[in-house]
Amino acid sequence: MSRVGNKIINVPEGVKVEIAADNTVTVTGAKGTLVRQFSPLININMDENTITVSRTSEQKHVKQLHGTTRALLANMIEGVHNGYKKELEVVGIGYRAQMQGNKLVLNVGYSHPVEVEGEEGVKIETPSQTSIIVSGISKERVGEIAARIRAVKKPEPYKGKGIKYVDERIIRKEGKTAGKK
Repeated sequence: MSRVGNKIINVPEGVKVEIAADNTVTVTGAKGTLVRQFSPLININMDENTITVSRTSEQKHVKQLHGTTRALLANMIEGVHNGYKKELEVVGIGYRAQMQGNKLVLNVGYSHPVEVEGEEGVKIETPSQTSIIVSGISKERVGEIAARIRAVKKPEPYKGKGIKYVDERIIRKEGKTAGKK
């Protein structure tokens, strides 16, 4: 029994969900539209303002798809209704981030500035030189771009310099102690 897959998805006011015969789901809301095709092994049913997800068999891979499909659908509905946002922080002396058109330019201790391309449907903002906000309607896209930005210079454990999520806690290490024998 799938704990996640059996949960009912409530569709908020202002969000329109269309389910095609080939299991293609189109979710439209105030922030935009998301379209995704799901496996034919999963049944998606809509009754007024609720969506239920059920599986066609009890095979292991179908059970795995059940919870995943329900979570992806819920994320699509949440995305077009409220959107998603990830905040990153640039830590380090001389480290900074700035926007140049659709590109995020990062100066993070390398001999050259690093450019990260934005994607359609995902907005990158730099309210200050040390903070970056990635927002959009697709949880996957927002998380992927935020992870790509963080991967440019991951926080190091000694001084904590690098790019980190705002709510991320860096586990610090103690440096070498000189002169100990």
